[in-house]
Amino acid sequence: MLGSFSGTTVPALLNSTSNQLYLHFYSDISVSAAGFHLEYKTVGLSSCPEPAVPSNGVKTGERYLVNDVVSFHCEPGYALQGHAHISCMPGTVRRWDYPPPLCIAQCGGAVEDMEGVILSPGFPGNYPSNMDCSWKIALPVGFGAHIQFLNFSTEPNHDFIEIRNGPYETSRMMGRLSGSELPSALLSTSHETTVYFHSDHSQNRPGFKLEYQAYELQECPDPEPFANGIVRGAGYNVGQSVTFECLPGYQLMGHPVLTCQHGTNRNWDHPLPRCEVPCGGNITSFNGTVYSPGFPSPYSSSQDCVWLITVPIGHGVRLNLSLLQTEPSGDFITVWDGPQQTAPQLGAFSRSLAKKTMHSSSNQVLLKFHRDAATGGIFAIAFSEHDTCLDWRSRKLDFSPGSTLYLILCRSLPSLRLFLRLK
Repeated sequence: MLGSFSGTTVPALLNSTSNQLYLHFYSDISVSAAGFHLEYKTVGLSSCPEPAVPSNGVKTGERYLVNDVVSFHCEPGYALQGHAHISCMPGTVRRWDYPPPLCIAQCGGAVEDMEGVILSPGFPGNYPSNMDCSWKIALPVGFGAHIQFLNFSTEPNHDFIEIRNGPYETSRMMGRLSGSELPSALLSTSHETTVYFHSDHSQNRPGFKLEYQAYELQECPDPEPFANGIVRGAGYNVGQSVTFECLPGYQLMGHPVLTCQHGTNRNWDHPLPRCEVPCGGNITSFNGTVYSPGFPSPYSSSQDCVWLITVPIGHGVRLNLSLLQTEPSGDFITVWDGPQQTAPQLGAFSRSLAKKTMHSSSNQVLLKFHRDAATGGIFAIAFSEHDTCLDWRSRKLDFSPGSTLYLILCRSLPSLRLFLRLK
């Protein structure tokens, strides 16, 4: 309110500080008087003082009258300290609602833009003593940071910068930089990069200014197709792992789990494995297939391969020669009903042969493949377990006087009771 007036005294000159003025006159029911007569004219109002532009910042807005707004933002690498927007307030003395802000090079922080600038505290002035600052550059997975220094000046050996290829203090160090020589560009191979700055209590210098820019990282080579096997895994980026498994009858040669490593050129931490048919071995699974070496390609060099198939005691082995194409003159497969070559022989097989099935009476079967012919071939022998015990519950047995009875104890019939009636 500029004032409230009554009586016969002429008020003093009034000046409004706004572009609008509100006048209210009131009279009651009693005495009437001559009233009032006033004149007004437009006068220019004083504006708010021009706000200072912060060092390393930019001001937007050129009008400073009542209710006008001026905005500020900082150059890359600096953080705005204060209010980004200020307004000119009404009043006899014009003033801003807040003081102009400052643009400060901060000590550390999180950086998530695809490109940006990192500055030592106080840049371009000297950095303070006893500083430990850490910046974390966090980019989307699949991107690394290309780091380029534009200015660099620190106290040699005592004040330094460490760049680490990852988010932790234990992440691989890409460089430890000190002195006044401008460092070469650096490439991080992780989507997270750490920049650490340390200054001691003695000499202070202008420090550093660096720019970073995101670049797309390559994936590790696609391990598929994986012959005679299966690859399991979600992706081929840094830190991701894939697992390799072989189809039945094949053996994994190499590491079963590979992890994609850091590096400008992506690669796995071990060579890709392969699935091969072993030349012999001990097999303890209930079922499976024995293939010729190199299957499905023909076997090559002269060799002798021996497989021992073992199933639980009380069971036998059923063999099915589903594929046999060998040279009749020098390549053959021999099968024994037991773990050694002195056991009864179930057969020796060669040349092209239609499907053949055989059963062992032992829980172990020995297979031997011998090859000395010049031309290769292939074979596949499927195997499975089978029960070798009679089901005594379903048989009626008659014995004549003088007969010999052999009792076979079966694991599959642990509660067997045998009743004999001899006539």
